[in-house]
Amino acid sequence: MKKNDGIFIQTDKMRIRFLSLGSGSSGNCYYLGTDTYGILIDAGIGIRTIKKHLKEVGVTLGHIRAVFITHDHADHIKAVGHLGEKYHIPIYSTPLVHKGINRSYCVTEKLVSSVRYIEKGEEFTLEDFHIIPFEVPHDGIDNVGYCIKIGEKVFSFLTDLGTITPEAAYYIRKANYLIIEANYDAEMLEMGPYPYYLKTRISSPNGHMCNAETGDFLAENMTEHLKHIWLCHLSKDNNHPELAYKTVEWKLRSRGIVVGKDVHLYTLKRSLPSDLYVFE
Repeated sequence: MKKNDGIFIQTDKMRIRFLSLGSGSSGNCYYLGTDTYGILIDAGIGIRTIKKHLKEVGVTLGHIRAVFITHDHADHIKAVGHLGEKYHIPIYSTPLVHKGINRSYCVTEKLVSSVRYIEKGEEFTLEDFHIIPFEVPHDGIDNVGYCIKIGEKVFSFLTDLGTITPEAAYYIRKANYLIIEANYDAEMLEMGPYPYYLKTRISSPNGHMCNAETGDFLAENMTEHLKHIWLCHLSKDNNHPELAYKTVEWKLRSRGIVVGKDVHLYTLKRSLPSDLYVFE
């Protein structure tokens, strides 16, 4: 794998481009595409910011075939009204998530013509993308993760979850490229200023994953075909990118898995775009 001017390139065959536009409680949005078109996973940042960050990598909203929503929390749906109703981009989610979106205070332009439904466990095909939504435990409405196969490459997105269920584990083990939450450091959360009810919510099985939990699972379930891991949705108040990285790296190393040799590990920025990753 090589890096040229902020662009990571892995040589193989089909070019797949991955970019995080924002990852955290201030807003989540990810781009996954080919050289000619792509999709968004979540749209929880402002529409101008989405357009700006996509333009920086040569992508316009005209390239976006669809938006796939994980759940109805504000930091995942802020821009869906503009994308769906103004730019006529289909917005895919489960029926219950769509109800939550249109009830949300942050969606000022309600979804009508852009509504598209998907069902958990049912594969959906969009050109080269084969997409399976699957259930993840979180305290939104009908939360899903996504397993997306493009050619021989499998991306799994698990951006908000409180624990890894057998179903979530199944789709993690299928991945060559994994985007998974490492939201907080347990000690920072415990010692921090959050009220008790919020600490309890975050650390519950329907809340978020801590660094150590994510690292333990990955260390115990690493597969030979998992080559790239991005830690996402890091807390501003209860985590640091370096701490999340070091915790997961140490957990992997304890099982003889060497970051940089056996697997590549990255942390995604909360409010800034990541490097553009290009896999061929």
